[in-house]
Amino acid sequence: MIRRSSTRRLLGAAAALTALAVGATGCSGAGALSGGGGSSVTVAMVSNSQMTDAVSLAPEFERANPGVRLKFITLSENEARAKITASVSTGGGEFDVVMISNYETRMWAENGWLANLSPYMDADSGYDAGDFIPTLREALSYNGGMYSAPFYGESSFLMYNKRLFAANGIQLPAEPTWPEVADAAAKLNSRDVAGICLRGKPGWGEVLAPLDTVINAYGGRWFDEEWNAQLNSPEVAAAVKFYVDTVRRYGEAGAASTGFQECGNLLAQGQAAMWYDSTAAVSSLESRETSTIAGDVGYLPAPKMAKGGNGWLYTWSLGIPSSSERKGDAWKFISWMTDKKYIEHVAEKLGPSHVPPGSRMSTYELPAYKEISGPFGKPTLDAMLAADQGRPTVQPVPYTGIQFLAIPEFQDLGTRVSQQISAAIAGQISVEDALTQSQKYAEVVGKSYQRKG
Repeated sequence: MIRRSSTRRLLGAAAALTALAVGATGCSGAGALSGGGGSSVTVAMVSNSQMTDAVSLAPEFERANPGVRLKFITLSENEARAKITASVSTGGGEFDVVMISNYETRMWAENGWLANLSPYMDADSGYDAGDFIPTLREALSYNGGMYSAPFYGESSFLMYNKRLFAANGIQLPAEPTWPEVADAAAKLNSRDVAGICLRGKPGWGEVLAPLDTVINAYGGRWFDEEWNAQLNSPEVAAAVKFYVDTVRRYGEAGAASTGFQECGNLLAQGQAAMWYDSTAAVSSLESRETSTIAGDVGYLPAPKMAKGGNGWLYTWSLGIPSSSERKGDAWKFISWMTDKKYIEHVAEKLGPSHVPPGSRMSTYELPAYKEISGPFGKPTLDAMLAADQGRPTVQPVPYTGIQFLAIPEFQDLGTRVSQQISAAIAGQISVEDALTQSQKYAEVVGKSYQRKG
């Protein structure tokens, strides 16, 4: 549970982020430069391919909603987090719709920064909020109400080069364990091909994303129910040692500076045999324009140990800041962009490869999408259905989140810990020393919650 007294921590962070965000804003899309006539809805969103598609289709929304003009503020992910957090946390009122994730949604709902969308959803008989993937619906809910609507979602799974596996007579079970994966990596590792690619780049959204799921699998946790730090526990130590040893022995060169993009390139070009990461990677791995192994990629669940169902859970979703004075029109836009009819329209007009995945169950029943997602559609949906951020660990914990902890302090704590892990991957310090220092960082955060309790 996130305590309301954490608000001041978020506000303090927002003040610092405001300075970072100044000058970062860029405008694009329907209505961005138009003025006058009707209500203007300002939408702050992350600039990636699915969001770019939405901007290109926005004139259709405006034609269907006369008098409602759209103004898009499109930003890189880091800029978006800074600008949106600074505005929403201080009640700035610049934005009517904000693109956020399941990291922010519950915290911001508890602090009263977001409008409850459930009344809008319930009043719209054709919207079908029950069609959202259940784990996402729960992740974006607080006290029974949904405070943001998912546009795109992802989990994580193990991706592998089927050609390499077949050529070497190697086969993994349908639900592999991490030691089985490491054994396959050892057999496939060579001078030209890494046995496996795993993120090593520092950052709470970089190396910690896959590593946290390994910690969960091994039965580890960041804090116990009383907020006592657990990063020096035997379970966490075993998970981190396994991860560091595996990538150092059988992983990619320069692993301490490798992230999502680098690992994706290595697997796609046949320079890595396996990669454990986001389900979103399929868009590049299955494209014959970007991948030499398109059509020859295998997909398996996130490896298990003491715990199974270890894929992470992440979504870009749309919410309405409480400070917005145009909530009705803001909801019209959100309902348009997150409705199943929008997904069907994208598949028909732009092609099924443009469909934003991982938000609705019905997406995986669309004939056109089923045709192109044959190898990865069911593994993606299965991973998302199994990923429960409310119960991420074997033992009870006082926080939610799978590849992150949904507490305001995690952006700083996670970054600090990730730097220690990355240094261990680089061979600069031992895993024991990395966890000793990480434990100290976590103890500071844990004690702050103990004092509040």
